Amino acid sequence: MIRYARTTRGIRVTVRPIYLDEPSDLLEREFAFGYAVHITNTGPDKVQLLRRRWIIEEANGSRQDLSGDGPLRPHPVIAPGETHVHDGACTIASFNGTVQGNYLVQRADGEQFNVSMPSFPLQAAAN
Repeated sequence: MIRYARTTRGIRVTVRPIYLDEPSDLLEREFAFGYAVHITNTGPDKVQLLRRRWIIEEANGSRQDLSGDGPLRPHPVIAPGETHVHDGACTIASFNGTVQGNYLVQRADGEQFNVSMPSFPLQAAAN
């Protein structure tokens, strides 16, 4: 399984996407993907995850904009050297697409900044 990683200001985001054969339906043009996201604090200060914004662009030209804090509740605090992991899934109508986005985090002193996640492909294929 391929991993995609990017570090912004001491916060490393690693994503491992996988095509899900079982819920996908070629005839209905529904291609399902799962992903595991690891957010590791390699910096010296605690950070709190507040929200995310992911943009999924499909090969057919359609676009999904996923914003909010749903998968991040109850807004975990990540101490230096620790990792927060969350899983998720999405469905697209194309054989492939790309995902890009960021997370909004806050340090203990109140400073907020965006942490870029690595752009990664979604490619329908038999596993």
